Amino acid sequence: MRSLLQKSVFLMLCLVTWTSLSHGALAGWTSDLEQALALAKKENKLVLMEFTGSDWCPPCMRMRQQVFSQKSFIAAASKHFVLVELDFPMGNPALKKKNDRYARQFRIEGMPMIVLLDENGRELERFFASDYPTEKEFLRQLDRVLEKWGRR
Repeated sequence: MRSLLQKSVFLMLCLVTWTSLSHGALAGWTSDLEQALALAKKENKLVLMEFTGSDWCPPCMRMRQQVFSQKSFIAAASKHFVLVELDFPMGNPALKKKNDRYARQFRIEGMPMIVLLDENGRELERFFASDYPTEKEFLRQLDRVLEKWGRR
């Protein structure tokens, strides 16, 4: 009986560790919108916000794995954007609650949603990230937005 309890505790610790590692903050991204806006203003960049459900939304998880976590994407996108991930994980109610105000403020109705802001916080564009499922397609979409708003 004691051995079964020890195995159960060990499995739970492994699951918690895996969940926290696999759904933790991405390198090159921030989760602080106010800080991102201040940096965007200082560096004359736009803000790219990704609204995601990192532990329950299959398209969100796919975009994270195939696009948003790639060093080449982060390097290319960071030239013109400050990257912000606003996550709504089922496994972290406190984080979800913290980000709920942004979901209401920006009227988010689905995920993975991208909202692009200028350095003053004015919304420029929005689209579903999964409409551009590869790094190349997503970066091409960002280039179109930059052209449209005279930021190229």
